Amino acid sequence: MQSPCIGEASRACFHGCCLKTTPPSLGPAEPRLSTTTNTATTRQNFTSLTTFSLYPNTQFTNHESLPALDRSCSNLTNVYPQYALTNQADQIRDQQYSHLSQSNHVCLDYTGHGLFSYSQQQNQPNVPCFNIMYKSVKLNSQILYCSEESEFESITRKRVMKFMNISEDDYTMVFTANHSSAFRILANTYTFRSNKNLLTVYDHENEAVRELIDGSKKKGAKVRSAEFSWPNMWIQSRKLKKMVVSKTKKRNMGLFVFPLQSKMTGARYSYLWMTMARENGWHVLLDATALGAKDMEALGLSLFQPDFLICSFFKIFGENPSGFGCLFVKKTSSSVLNDSTASTGNIVSLVPAKTESLFLEKSSLVEVQDIKQKELSVSSSFSSSEIVELDKSIDHGAECSGTGGLDIEFNGLDHADSLGLILISSRVKYLVNWLVNALMSLKHPNSENGLPLVRIYGPKIRPDRGPAVAFNVFDWKGEKIDPTLVQKLADRNNISLSCGNLKNIWFSHKEEREILVDTKLNKGDAIMASKKRNKFDLSIRVITASLGFLTNFEDVYRLWGYVSRFLDADFAEKERWRYMALNRTTVEV
Repeated sequence: MQSPCIGEASRACFHGCCLKTTPPSLGPAEPRLSTTTNTATTRQNFTSLTTFSLYPNTQFTNHESLPALDRSCSNLTNVYPQYALTNQADQIRDQQYSHLSQSNHVCLDYTGHGLFSYSQQQNQPNVPCFNIMYKSVKLNSQILYCSEESEFESITRKRVMKFMNISEDDYTMVFTANHSSAFRILANTYTFRSNKNLLTVYDHENEAVRELIDGSKKKGAKVRSAEFSWPNMWIQSRKLKKMVVSKTKKRNMGLFVFPLQSKMTGARYSYLWMTMARENGWHVLLDATALGAKDMEALGLSLFQPDFLICSFFKIFGENPSGFGCLFVKKTSSSVLNDSTASTGNIVSLVPAKTESLFLEKSSLVEVQDIKQKELSVSSSFSSSEIVELDKSIDHGAECSGTGGLDIEFNGLDHADSLGLILISSRVKYLVNWLVNALMSLKHPNSENGLPLVRIYGPKIRPDRGPAVAFNVFDWKGEKIDPTLVQKLADRNNISLSCGNLKNIWFSHKEEREILVDTKLNKGDAIMASKKRNKFDLSIRVITASLGFLTNFEDVYRLWGYVSRFLDADFAEKERWRYMALNRTTVEV
């Protein structure tokens, strides 16, 4: 399959704004001398310019000393005139997502892709126009009878595959309740008994991946994970290569689960790891849930052809996070999936919202639920012939609800398409690096050597970093402030952030004491020494901010301003009392 946007993707790579393409053997621990100088110079220049976009060599020790919003934005555009060229995204946000400015809400907790716009919902009452119906059907049966879907589902599926740049000739797509359900399906259907290994590449705890790990262990699989160097969270390339490469050239190694970037730290990984895995007999699952809009165009899927791919979609950014997950199965790889009944209950149909009652009348065998519902409830099963009958009802219901003729507009996806890969990648690159630089400029007053308020985990200022930032806030004594408290106080300031746990971390010998001091066994952190030197079973609780093409400069500036309030040693305690006075309760952490 040839990408229709390969030219644009190539130009994006030339500008240094797409996914990493260095070979797996050339990770940070294994530089190539012939390219190191140019790469280092480019990164150094970018870092210097980003520093000048704030105030070079300036340390902010008081939240009142921060420059004003307008002046900060002007400084950014003076250093990076290209950022001003992304104002088309600001126009789309102002015209189509006015609820963000009206509610003064900063949304930095979304991953996935938005289907519709807020304006579309206001002007078209039927949008968002679907709920989900859980189906008791086997995965292989769903793949076999995918042509018997409703017209509503067919249009949605084709639009999703077009947006993801995936060919219908090569892959079959299945709707799932969410991306965790997609992982659960593979856990139940992949033949781990004959392909006995599971190898994952995640620097954080992931509920969906945990479903896959638990399911594979029940089938006797050997589970291993890549390790990541502290504190930049780069893959330990030599170690991962040893796990990927088969010494015996065995054909059925198992399942290699690979995200192109971390949704928590923003670390990006070379997609050539997928090539190495396939050459050594692994089936490859590409987790694309953390990718930004249009990132798939830079992948060159025809070159790497993962056996499975998972992604997720939500309804409206900043308004309705419910949606669905997608599991793509390569047609030539479907034979490695068994027809287990355990896969039932995770596959869903999309149901036009106004036809909900119609389905309940048509059959008592199904249960219609809103996508927001995370818990699964499957009461019974039905045959493929009943699926056909049900789908006819969907088509009829679509006509009754005003979606007949099925002129469905996915404005959220259309907006991303109209902006394109280069604009979106450039915009996010400037914003996320400005945010990292701004957070690192905050220093506690009256401390020797300027004790930093914020510590960044993962890549710092880099042109090729991803759109997520993992960080923690520390008080003037160097003790970590509970990330959950920081998140909840942010929510009170109308800023939505995420929390999660970094995992699979590797430390050099000299850093062991440093990390123990760094975490101070804070609530939410756990450290257990291993028998092997330099290795810890460590989980570090962190805060994560995720940026997208609808994020604007004011969003990252407001996060900077909020975090700077912790320079006041009494800020957290004062906020606790304020919360209690307004709500007659305390902030539970």
